[in-house]
Amino acid sequence: MPSHAIRTPGYLALALLLIAPPAAAIDAAKLPPAAAGAMAQAASPQGIPEYRRRLKEYLEARAAFDQEASAYWTSIAEKRRGRNAKRREHQAIALEDYVLTQPPVYAGPRRPVNPAPEAEEPREPRERKYIPVVADLLKAAADYFQWTPQQPTNELEFKRAYARVASAAGLTREQAVRVYAFETGGNGNHASQSGFHGSRAISTAIGYNQLLTTNTVELLAEQGPEFVKVLTEKAAHLSGPARQTMDRKIAVLKKMVALARSVPDEWALHEKIGDTPQGWALHAMVLDIDVGPLLQTHKLLTSVIFARAKGFTRPLTAAELEMMNLTGDGTGLDMVTMPQAIREQVPTSNFFQRGGYERNPVAVRHNTVAKLLTVTDARMDSNSNLPGAKELAAAF
Repeated sequence: MPSHAIRTPGYLALALLLIAPPAAAIDAAKLPPAAAGAMAQAASPQGIPEYRRRLKEYLEARAAFDQEASAYWTSIAEKRRGRNAKRREHQAIALEDYVLTQPPVYAGPRRPVNPAPEAEEPREPRERKYIPVVADLLKAAADYFQWTPQQPTNELEFKRAYARVASAAGLTREQAVRVYAFETGGNGNHASQSGFHGSRAISTAIGYNQLLTTNTVELLAEQGPEFVKVLTEKAAHLSGPARQTMDRKIAVLKKMVALARSVPDEWALHEKIGDTPQGWALHAMVLDIDVGPLLQTHKLLTSVIFARAKGFTRPLTAAELEMMNLTGDGTGLDMVTMPQAIREQVPTSNFFQRGGYERNPVAVRHNTVAKLLTVTDARMDSNSNLPGAKELAAAF
């Protein structure tokens, strides 16, 4: 599994900051008279040389910082490659295999405001990538597969179905409930989407474990035949309209699995499918009462299986499982297998790409592995006391 940013509802403040209009873009006409006058004065011929001087200082400071930061993140990548090589050779990982300093933080001057913005080259507005919401998934499923997922009559029905599947697969109640509490804020439902407000969302992550479209495509590609088998066995005990509904669902699932397996089993290729309306249709399966619990369970189960395959024999704590769920199995296991003494010294930056880290306020604020696991556990403790989490716990 790949690295990806922490995306739960508790971290939406970052998204709000990203979409807020910058202070420099405030229309002078809307400013108080004194402030508007100051801007007018700054735009005078005398203000242009001062602006250029300050811009030069800023660009020089920023270039120096970028050079320092680039060297830091290059060392992060080199250390990561070194750890991967040692693991392939079954060699022990030591403290010196990590970068032990925190990333550099820019502390130079801010970019000055151009007093004559009309002199600047106009910039092409950046087109924001559209994030499909549940309504889009349902429409895509109807358009491409002439099918609508069978959603629960109430949330408890979905929780009971999830609890049955998770328990049968070997997940513990503590793992399932605490991950649910962390990912959904303790009161989420099977269709909860990350950062959803009105008709927009900040991510395609949906459900108890917040699956992305790419997660769904990958799970259908890797576990799809097993899902078909489970539904076929369930269909054998049904009759009448219920049997017809299940048979139709199985036929659609087979087509979706075929689409997911039409490319090599690689995350980047699954991501390409997930970014299409056909991929959105596949993601609608996460809402289905029969297939949704399978997808949610196997998102966590693949991490458990991965850890076992790598020789990690003790049960994963919920916080450790969440690290693998959030950052990807390989990266997460790197943190999970680390002794406590090392966890307290290793910066979280070791497990991110630069862009992902700088957009992740949780990893920046809780900047060692020990701190990140501690805050994850604390949030799980708090959210597990909320009604949704308690209802899920009772379903086990």
